[in-house]
Amino acid sequence: MKLTTNFKLKEFINSRFYGEHQNVIDEIFEDNKEQLLPNIQELADNLQVLRDYTNLPISINIAFRPMWWEIRQGRSGNSQHVLGKAADIVIKGFSPKDTYALIEYLIGKGMMKNGGLGKYDTFTHYDVRTKGGARW
Repeated sequence: MKLTTNFKLKEFINSRFYGEHQNVIDEIFEDNKEQLLPNIQELADNLQVLRDYTNLPISINIAFRPMWWEIRQGRSGNSQHVLGKAADIVIKGFSPKDTYALIEYLIGKGMMKNGGLGKYDTFTHYDVRTKGGARW
């Protein structure tokens, strides 16, 4: 299912990190699609702005993560990923620092939602949380 010009739903559901568990993730998504799909669509719409601005491919390392996966990984389960509102991304040719700065710029211009934004060594986290402005 195509969500935007450049993003498909499967990019937000599938991840290399899931390995043999991908089928379970797919089932959980299908069982919760009514709640998750609007969040994923909003996230995709915002990432499309970033894609259009850079005219470069954006890879999604991981987006939707079910609660059981979060807990299994030693996380709190309170992540925006659980709601389908977050993605960890890489823009081809951009460092995480540069990606972070560009998203911050687009937020400042009112072109992207002021959600959560985090910078890591190998990727940038972006989310469309309701109470925006979280930075790390």
